Amino acid sequence: MPSLYAQMPNDLEQRPYKLYRSGPRGLKARLRGEEDIGLGPDRPGPDRGDRPGRRRWFRGRLTWQRVLLYLATAVVAWLLLSLVLFIISAEIERGKVPDSAKAALTSGGNMLTSTDTVLILGTDQRPKGSKEPGANTSDAGSRSDTIMLWRIGGGTSKRLSIPRDTVVPIPGHGDDKINAAYAYGGPALAIKTVEAFARNEGVNLKINHLIIVNLAAFPDFINAIGGVDVKTGRVCSEISGGSKNGGFTLNLRPGTHHLNGIQALTYARTRENKCNPGDNDLTRVLHQQQILNGVKSQLFSPGTFFRLPWASWDAPKVLRTDMGGPTLLTLFAASELGGSAPAKVLKVTASGTGTGLSPAPGASGQLRQLLKG
Repeated sequence: MPSLYAQMPNDLEQRPYKLYRSGPRGLKARLRGEEDIGLGPDRPGPDRGDRPGRRRWFRGRLTWQRVLLYLATAVVAWLLLSLVLFIISAEIERGKVPDSAKAALTSGGNMLTSTDTVLILGTDQRPKGSKEPGANTSDAGSRSDTIMLWRIGGGTSKRLSIPRDTVVPIPGHGDDKINAAYAYGGPALAIKTVEAFARNEGVNLKINHLIIVNLAAFPDFINAIGGVDVKTGRVCSEISGGSKNGGFTLNLRPGTHHLNGIQALTYARTRENKCNPGDNDLTRVLHQQQILNGVKSQLFSPGTFFRLPWASWDAPKVLRTDMGGPTLLTLFAASELGGSAPAKVLKVTASGTGTGLSPAPGASGQLRQLLKG
């Protein structure tokens, strides 16, 4: 006699009704009518034998190796985005340097392996709408309030600021304050004047690269990198009547401060300090070098990584330079390898005529020391 269990499959196949899978998924599919159109859990496909099921976007367990892989991929993509933005922005700004200035430069080498001399100029140009007396809103007729030589590359990083009131021979214009060269003939004449001044001091100085700082864009860049840390004394500064009159005000106690864009710009421009009458044009150039060191430290800090695309886009806008994106990247890398440059100012003495200054006897030695190494 055949077993009852052996006959059950044939009996089940002959039943005049459907069998539905029990459980919430089967019940929901049955109520929605998906079984009738082949969309329910019993539809054919490869995922469950003859049922496809839902595709899985993530297969396997989430392990720490996979987490590291995804994290590394995200970091590389973030860095590549920042690199592309930096190079595009740098190439746009590079076209704003006059051809005459580029022609006045001497070709340099790779700053990762050799040493170049960079001339940094900051003009008294102000943004449109500025109410500051004596300020220029265009580059024409501007004077270079900041003149700094930066010897950089091959593990070296040295800076020497030249006070703007230093009286030197300006080619084609006789003796005048060195900052007037930019007003007479733009950056090309400024380059020739600095080189001629060095020759008069017995030093063969050749300038390889030029950087002109755009004060209008400077605060945005400082804010983009998250501000800078600067150690100061007591500062009570009012530029152009202070903030109440449309200028700038800065009050700092002695110590290390985290400055935003406007504060950093104000500190870099401060030469009259009500809290320290000893501050003058010479101390101002030291402030500017402090800001540069603060920018370098901030650029390589972990916190800047999350702001990197914005900083990469804004950084070239602060500078007008002959250097394109790849060369600027080598400059930044060389700066990190060379460490923070000590703040130094060319030695000068009162000239006895007006507000002009004359190079002191030790000035030539400072220039030679800059080029050494």
